[in-house]
Amino acid sequence: MTPVTHLTAPRPSPVPPPAPDDVPVQGRRSAALATAFVRGGVAACLGIGALAVLVTAVWISSPYPDGGADSALHTSAGLWLLAHGADLIRTDTVSGVPAPLGVTPLLLCVLPMYLAHRAARDTLDPGDTRPVPSPAGAVAAVTGGYLLVAAVVVIYTEAGAFPADLVSAGCWTPVTVFTAACVGAWSAHGRPLPGRGTAADALGAAGHALAALLGAGGLLVVGALLWHVGAVQMSLGALAGEWSGRLAVTLLALVLLPNAVVWGVAYGLGPGFVLGTGALVGPFGPLGHTATPARPDFPLLAALPGPGPAGWAHWAAGAVPVLAGLALGRRAGRSAHDRPARHAALAALGAAGFCGVAVALLTALAGGPLGAGRLAAFGPVWWQTGPAAALWCAVLGVPTALVVRAWGRWSARRATAARAVAARVMAAPVPAPAGKPGVGKPEAGKRGAGKPDAEQRSVRTRSARAWDVRTWGVRDRGARAWGRLVRRGGPPGPPSAAPTPGARPAPLPVPAPSPVHGGASAGALARLDALEALDALEGLDDDTGEDGYGVMPAAWEPPKPG
Repeated sequence: MTPVTHLTAPRPSPVPPPAPDDVPVQGRRSAALATAFVRGGVAACLGIGALAVLVTAVWISSPYPDGGADSALHTSAGLWLLAHGADLIRTDTVSGVPAPLGVTPLLLCVLPMYLAHRAARDTLDPGDTRPVPSPAGAVAAVTGGYLLVAAVVVIYTEAGAFPADLVSAGCWTPVTVFTAACVGAWSAHGRPLPGRGTAADALGAAGHALAALLGAGGLLVVGALLWHVGAVQMSLGALAGEWSGRLAVTLLALVLLPNAVVWGVAYGLGPGFVLGTGALVGPFGPLGHTATPARPDFPLLAALPGPGPAGWAHWAAGAVPVLAGLALGRRAGRSAHDRPARHAALAALGAAGFCGVAVALLTALAGGPLGAGRLAAFGPVWWQTGPAAALWCAVLGVPTALVVRAWGRWSARRATAARAVAARVMAAPVPAPAGKPGVGKPEAGKRGAGKPDAEQRSVRTRSARAWDVRTWGVRDRGARAWGRLVRRGGPPGPPSAAPTPGARPAPLPVPAPSPVHGGASAGALARLDALEALDALEGLDDDTGEDGYGVMPAAWEPPKPG
């Protein structure tokens, strides 16, 4: 039998078409990754272009250039790869044997790393309406686009005077770009850091120690340049006679100045650095140099210490690791003021390890080969400088952290005790004036009426001194006042018994009013004695900056109700 379909029966509704916004989801993700890929390539091109403009300007200003514009472009491409950690090969040597060039100018690394960092950060910026890829996809796309341009540059340098070493270029360039892109993605998400813990405190303390090391190393380099300023000027004049050549040498010295700072850190830590095979320069050895150094003629190298016995100027470099250890311990101890001593010690040890790793990485980048033979080793040795930094920071940082933590806890206890005493003093009542008429108040109509008598002037003078007691530093008077308070009625309750919130603290015992001096003056003097006694407890509140005296009324003012 043929089934009959009623016209009034509800028909099955077809599947609704997808919304226009849901159709190209996969396509929008692909477009976002393609945009990130292009951003990486553009970042690489911007870095090459900036260096090409600089090198071309120096080439134009030179009166006797060694080559043409293509030579300048090849040199700029080689410098760009050198800024990423790749080694270059010098082919035009005197002996005809190719020599490696592996000293990375640290200041030159800032531009390419910043451009890669910015490309990844802008790709993940949620402020725009365009689709945003995942962080891993953005980092991978930016790195891929950047490395594509880098591969083209490596091939281009093969026809120049400074071709890139393929092994180092294939190893260090991806690592540099990937690290910068990861930092950019981290910045796009608000630079999240771990909460309060041992790792977070160790990272903070390591940052303080590294900053102290670099700052002290910079001061060491500046002092050496000023000490040997004559030799520096002679080296600059010997390298170039015209102003354009001196400008080029000065620019090269500027981009190598951060390398000199890292060399100063290595010198202060003790291992020093090598100037060729077998020539070690250090501050603590019997000789400044262990062998004849292979020192090229360059202004920064002219400021190095000469051979001979080490003197006080060399030993003064030992302050570099001391400052770093103290900075590390101070930061670790302050972050663990409310935690056990074990936390402070572990944070200091972790910070020492982090600082050693950072110093080892910086010294590995700041040195390298300058040629073949004796110049194959030039600069600090990373596997010596890194452990030395970690050892110095651990030996000095852990005791400093424990001492700073103990001092902070002791100061906090003193602050709590002083606030408790201050609350009791504030709660001390002042008796109403009682006694014979005319005592404590001048009679109207008499000479000198309306003027305070000697007793009231003494009260006001001592009150003013109590208000400014921290400025004048009257510690001895405060100690004597505390003794008088003990003899008269005994000190208040134990300082550790802090007043509970909402409850009025117990009043301070006040001597009975004297019929000779008047009740008001006697009560005011008692309160002033207690105020002066507070000077024996310094640092009422070191954390907030309050001293406790700013909230106390004058002795002649009546206490506020409630």
